[in-house]
Amino acid sequence: MSNGIMRIAVFGPESTGKTWLAGRLAAHFAAPLVAEYAREHCDAQGGVLGLEDMLPIAREQWRREDAAAARAAAGSNPLEDKFPVGRPPLVICDTDALTTMLWSDLLYGTTPDPLRRGAAQRCRGYALYLLCDTDVAFAPDPQRCFPDPADREKCRRIWHGALERRQLAYTWIRGDWPARERAAIAAVNGLLKR
Repeated sequence: MSNGIMRIAVFGPESTGKTWLAGRLAAHFAAPLVAEYAREHCDAQGGVLGLEDMLPIAREQWRREDAAAARAAAGSNPLEDKFPVGRPPLVICDTDALTTMLWSDLLYGTTPDPLRRGAAQRCRGYALYLLCDTDVAFAPDPQRCFPDPADREKCRRIWHGALERRQLAYTWIRGDWPARERAAIAAVNGLLKR
């Protein structure tokens, strides 16, 4: 799944700055950004999602991510001239298959088998997960579900546990917005130096 492309997943519970951080990383590293399709799909559905939406959301997210990686592998990234010589191309992903699976389990108590299998396979294709902590204020949004601190802590444990159980490479991203950005950039730079 890599084709020499390093996929970075910005990961974590809701309202932890993932979309903001993914955009900042994409700009900093001149890398393609794969936006979160679930939000777009939810808006198109009038803000109402069900279990039947989980697999289509995951498949479209995968399609977009694979298309971005294929373009980068083919050298057709319009930002490619900004890559330092010798640096593998990056793709910054503002979500991943595990996230869709975790939300499905959390909201509906189950996950469609093709999504669970896809998540198990695809999570191995990320060079690094940037795990955004819940140590920032919750920002209300009609698509967000868990503003209560106890619920946020539960989600924090779920997302962290998903990475730990699968022994996936990750870095905690904590602190205020500038600290989060610095930590994420440092983690990606560290990966690139290996």
